[in-house]
Amino acid sequence: MGATESMAKATFSDWFQMMKPGVLSLLQITAMCTILIHDLIVWNAAGRTGFNLLDTMETMAIVFVGGYLTAGGAHSFNNVLDRDLDPMMKRTENRAMARGVISPTAGFIWALFLSVAGTLWLIEFANAVAAFWAAFSIMFYVFIYTLWLKRTSVQNIVIGGIAGATPPLVGWAAAAGDAVSISNPFDLGAILPWLMFSLIFLWTPPHFWALALYRSEQYKEAGVPMMPWVHGPQRTLIEMRVYALLLIGIAAMPWLNPAEVGELAAYLYTLIVLVLGIWYNQSVISIDIFETRDADGRIPSAARSFYISLQYLTLMFVSLVCVLYSPELTIFILTLVMLRILSARIPKKRNSLR
Repeated sequence: MGATESMAKATFSDWFQMMKPGVLSLLQITAMCTILIHDLIVWNAAGRTGFNLLDTMETMAIVFVGGYLTAGGAHSFNNVLDRDLDPMMKRTENRAMARGVISPTAGFIWALFLSVAGTLWLIEFANAVAAFWAAFSIMFYVFIYTLWLKRTSVQNIVIGGIAGATPPLVGWAAAAGDAVSISNPFDLGAILPWLMFSLIFLWTPPHFWALALYRSEQYKEAGVPMMPWVHGPQRTLIEMRVYALLLIGIAAMPWLNPAEVGELAAYLYTLIVLVLGIWYNQSVISIDIFETRDADGRIPSAARSFYISLQYLTLMFVSLVCVLYSPELTIFILTLVMLRILSARIPKKRNSLR
């Protein structure tokens, strides 16, 4: 099938799904929050004056488009390169490349277009440093993860997680503007974006392995050396728990400078990070690999941990935005949430007939 015939046969949904929009959504949340976090820190340091919401929203829009294109390009390359593996797995057998409705040539052109367009967009409307980290993510995901690690190393998802951890770097660089220079793209002027990078990096293995625990046979049949079937589910659980504990340890890191945002905001976020880390860690500890599987073949406790991990990462970023905007409002919201949880757990008295 040629590129022209492929473009005629494939639907818009086929092309769009090659970008893996579900994964993109979470990546974009971390990038958007990072921009808000940067600008709110500047706002706090300036005595809570001079915040320009329109400028912040413009930066968010630019990064959203550029990030969506570049990450979508990387995922499209992944579809092209994994077209021999995807038909072997239930989770990926319906992808357009696996079904043959998009040819390798057409898929490659699509992936290249998205990648180049996104990088040029960021260069033109953000800055070269933001574009550098977006391009770095593409190269790492395609060459290091997809072409090399995925098929050869049990640490594929661990090291490969570097590619998915770059959105905060892109967002921070775009928000920093002229304060960062392409002469040293690693110098972002603050440690915070690298802490956010580390958060996503440490979060990726336990997040992904929660699914791999009940899909290990599919990975084995496809020849992908995933941890659960190579070293067994027990070893996988041990490593998941180690990563979950490391995420709790992030609470001890200097996320916020009290001199910039105030002691209340700094200490409040430390507490939030600690509570969220314990909550997610508990979901990992609760995974029972011997649990009866549901109708879809899933381990219920592992699936629950997977979905909690999505909420955990989102709340880590969103709560930081809230704390920087108003620690007092954040405390009020948390109080309401706690009251709601407590009231839901108090058994209601039954009316007795007399």
